[in-house]
Amino acid sequence: MAHRPDSGPSRRGVLSGAGATALAAMTGAAVSACGGDGESADGTVRIEMWHGQADTALTTLKNLVSDFHRTHPDIRVDLGGGVIADAMLQKVTAGLASGSAPDIAYIFGSDLASVARSPKLADLTETTGSGPVPWKQYWPAARDAVTVDGKVRALPALVDALAVVCNKKVFRAAGVELPEPGWSWDEYVDTARRLTDKGKNVFGTGWPGAGDEDTVWRIWPMVWDLGGDVVSEDGRRIGFAGEPGRRALEVVRALVENESCYVDPKPGGEQMYQVFAGGRLGMVTTGPWQLPDIRGAGIDYHVVPLPGFHGESVTIAGPDTWAVFDNGPARTKAARTFIGWLNQPAQDVRWAIEAGSLPLSRPTEDLPRWREHTREVPGLSVFTEALATARVRPVVPAYPKISGAAAEAVTSVLLGRSTPEQALRACATRADAALAAEN
Repeated sequence: MAHRPDSGPSRRGVLSGAGATALAAMTGAAVSACGGDGESADGTVRIEMWHGQADTALTTLKNLVSDFHRTHPDIRVDLGGGVIADAMLQKVTAGLASGSAPDIAYIFGSDLASVARSPKLADLTETTGSGPVPWKQYWPAARDAVTVDGKVRALPALVDALAVVCNKKVFRAAGVELPEPGWSWDEYVDTARRLTDKGKNVFGTGWPGAGDEDTVWRIWPMVWDLGGDVVSEDGRRIGFAGEPGRRALEVVRALVENESCYVDPKPGGEQMYQVFAGGRLGMVTTGPWQLPDIRGAGIDYHVVPLPGFHGESVTIAGPDTWAVFDNGPARTKAARTFIGWLNQPAQDVRWAIEAGSLPLSRPTEDLPRWREHTREVPGLSVFTEALATARVRPVVPAYPKISGAAAEAVTSVLLGRSTPEQALRACATRADAALAAEN
């Protein structure tokens, strides 16, 4: 999921098994705190935040930190880290190993369970039980994404969702009506076929084919809609090895067979989005982070919820997180105070609007400033409304390996190398072995 809320780096990059493995090896290891407890002689506590942001998002975060300093003079937040979000897992892993972990780090939700193996990751359950953090008003997906084994191990940094964005010009040229909520995956496949014009090099839709997380997370809503899951209830095997996984991959194969799908071979889906912006792609499954670029390109677009198998749309949210590391009582308390403040609606609405994500909670969604923003950005409300029922990937240490196996399956079908049945069998063998190693 190539999350680009600004012109900076992807927020949803390739998952790194190496980082997760290194964290696993460190489980139970004693790691010293970085720089003592951070409290100066005058009582000011200084904390370090590895933010992972760039461009517009970083500017917004800097402004928020300045405002925090004005209202909390006893806490100083130093923004650092020196890496983009895609490289944060490796950076944090190295910091934990060397005893120089930050107080706060931006961690992809799919990596949180691996990071939670370190005893340095703080338990934030008490932070959500009282005070200003709107825990009960968070979207369910945001709460689920930061909960590991029943404990809150981070606070959500952002939340998004998938929907389908249509290029109206391509639809008009093909004489095809725009889809409406409640459409089916069969209709999606047929619409893609009708939009495709080989003579003009126009494709009906696209799919990231680099074999990374961006390739995978588009398949999970179909699996959930069909009654499957990423991991079985007992946690010992994948939950999509049968009919749910096969039928989901059949949709992928149908797109390939009718030659309506542009397969982007590069990480991040950037080529796919360029083809869409160039008027040669009718539909693209994406998130709200892509709307600024779509609007900037002057595209007349239409947003519709994902199709479904049973008349209702099932979508996925990919929340990322602010993780807190225990560097002593004073610094841990200060870090909790800052991210709790950051998550309050007054700050969250600024972050969502200026950095290009969605509101973390219903109180933020209800603010006049967000309502006005929604009116100014056509289709944005489709993404926000989807959060009420959106699901998230399981927060388990084995997820990166499951994702890797699933990515290989999707890619092999996209490229015509395997049938859905063959791809699914290979995926199950590899992913079930990863789960067995965790149990």
